[in-house]
Amino acid sequence: MPLLSFWKSNRREVLNLNIEQILSNAGDGNLRDDSLCCEELRRFFKACPSESLFRYARHCLESSFDKSGFVLQDLVNELGRRLDFDVENGLYRGKSTSIGFDGIWKVKGEPALIIEVKTTDYIAIPLDKLATYKEKLTIDGRVSRDSSVLIIVGREDTGALEAQVRGSRYAWEMRLISIEGLIKLVQIKEKSDDPGNLLQIHQLLRPFEYTKIDKIIDVIFTTAADVESQQNTEQALTTDEGPHHVGRTEPELIDAKRQQAVDAFAGVNGKELIKRSRTLYWSPDKEFRVCCVVSKKYEKDHQPYWYAYYPKWDDFLAEGKESYFILSCMDRNEAFAVPYTWLSKNKNNFNITDKEGRTYWHVALTTLQGNQLAINLSKSGGKTPLKPYGFSLPVKSSS
Repeated sequence: MPLLSFWKSNRREVLNLNIEQILSNAGDGNLRDDSLCCEELRRFFKACPSESLFRYARHCLESSFDKSGFVLQDLVNELGRRLDFDVENGLYRGKSTSIGFDGIWKVKGEPALIIEVKTTDYIAIPLDKLATYKEKLTIDGRVSRDSSVLIIVGREDTGALEAQVRGSRYAWEMRLISIEGLIKLVQIKEKSDDPGNLLQIHQLLRPFEYTKIDKIIDVIFTTAADVESQQNTEQALTTDEGPHHVGRTEPELIDAKRQQAVDAFAGVNGKELIKRSRTLYWSPDKEFRVCCVVSKKYEKDHQPYWYAYYPKWDDFLAEGKESYFILSCMDRNEAFAVPYTWLSKNKNNFNITDKEGRTYWHVALTTLQGNQLAINLSKSGGKTPLKPYGFSLPVKSSS
């Protein structure tokens, strides 16, 4: 069965396959440039969860198989997309008429990264050849002169290759990272909602003077602070920013409930949604977008659920062609997908917090007759029933 048809009808079964089985189901299973196998495999990688990409990459490194290097090249480029780069895939096999890069990663307003993927550093990499790729791409106008080469290596112990780059005349044009290090950057990015963290990650992948390690510390510190801030806000730990607190909900449970709601909504709409950050998800083409937040039930019946809504989330949803703000409740087997078209018209009727550099709207739910929920438009006094936006979540088995 063709991979994409199999994926559409049996998502869970496909995710249980290893990467060799995935490859055998893509096209005719023969991975080569401009083949149906190549097209299906890349489209599948764009749609599957990041955790699966990590697993496939590790399998390619631990268990070499036919075309494993080609598969790894595609996986690395997909990890670049998960870091919000616009990615141009290179060829699997070089041609005399083509420039032999493995990928080009671009972000508007930033120098490009020319990607070289290696499974090992046991063999010296011809740095002159990589420099030639950059020169040809620059002459062709495909990258700027200040672009750099990023060598992505399978092994974490890259001492020999590091010494080779440091001792060459290309030390300020080339950067080196292991695939495991790249995976960690994707994980950091997906745990945070701060756009500034993504900019810092992009900077880390380019050559810079690193006797002073402030840039590295900034990424770690700001990511941790962002995650902690959002967890505290979601749980309304202070009485002036949310309803009365009734007990801590573990972050893992909140994230699991969020993922359950996103998966259910994707299924209802026949969409693939991949994680962009802790609360934000989008389709592979970035046109269908959701922001999903979670609230426990609070003790006040007139306001049983409460959420924060941040300007950075509003910007993300505004850029999609079809976007939704999903409200999920820890104790309910239903969630509510509020269209952004409604939200953008009504957000100014919410109360707002704006202090100490933090700004967000308060989205409070109230109870109507029949235990139905509604959004409370605090400033106008209106109430918008949520029933039209509701969808069911799967009931978890007790076994």
